[in-house]
Amino acid sequence: MLHPTIEELTQGKYNRYELALAAARCARLVTDEYIRQHDAAERAQTGNKETDRPINTMIDRELRDEKAVQVAVRRIYRGEYKIDENAAAEAAEETAETTDGE
Repeated sequence: MLHPTIEELTQGKYNRYELALAAARCARLVTDEYIRQHDAAERAQTGNKETDRPINTMIDRELRDEKAVQVAVRRIYRGEYKIDENAAAEAAEETAETTDGE
């Protein structure tokens, strides 16, 4: 069984579509955060193999070892990210407009 469950994440306020959209957006933020940390770690390297730490030790373990969607779902559950109901409605409208125009 997956934890946290959909019911725990939505708290009866959101539907699955809104949850999926929020998780995808949060996963993108997590990926961007990983890229920033990786780039900073690369810039911190001096080229001296004896004194330089490996790049992977300079990146947050959660970002380095887990998938972005897993991290995003956990952050939504802990309340670090909030689900925006308006963003889901806007995305649904955009999807409807693009499918109507084809």
